[in-house]
Amino acid sequence: MKIISSIEELNTIYGAGLSPASVTKVTKQLTPLYREMIEISPFAALATVGPEGLDCSPRGDLGGVVRVVDDETLHLPDWRGNNRVDSLSNIVRDPRLALMFLIPGSNTTMRINGRGVVSDDEALLSSFEMDGKHPRTVVVISIDEVYFQCARAVMRAELWNREHFADPAKLPTPGQMLKAATGDFDQETYDREWPGRAAKTMW
Repeated sequence: MKIISSIEELNTIYGAGLSPASVTKVTKQLTPLYREMIEISPFAALATVGPEGLDCSPRGDLGGVVRVVDDETLHLPDWRGNNRVDSLSNIVRDPRLALMFLIPGSNTTMRINGRGVVSDDEALLSSFEMDGKHPRTVVVISIDEVYFQCARAVMRAELWNREHFADPAKLPTPGQMLKAATGDFDQETYDREWPGRAAKTMW
């Protein structure tokens, strides 16, 4: 297999295809329309880096996954999860992060590269109160660059085409996957109790 091992080789293959829009769309802070897209997005993938390697974590929140503080700052609450804190552990040691936002029904994705800090400031946590609960921490994100992503990937995947949605009944369940990973595991009980447990611990 031929391996590409230099930027020069990559530029030979891809350089001539770079359109002016691919460069000019990148801004150092939110524009009004970039802000509109990000505020409406309920889901983002958060990528971080740490001494052990990379991590990419799903983040979601109805009504907007992040709070836009100003054109250069976002707040990302850390709601209930599995307590692995992989992303947060990375951020406290290396602030670099990236976000990719999805908007159901839209083929356009938004991307942000920036730096984050993890805060447990009481007033900040209280400002995100939901059903009498609040996140344990909030990631305060400083934007380095923001831009929209070419829609071809989402279009090729037909991501929002219901005719291509997977049938959940034909997919492995969380319990089945846990049993396959650990060997000795009560998958039936886990799968039976999980929906109710999740519904009670969303926040």
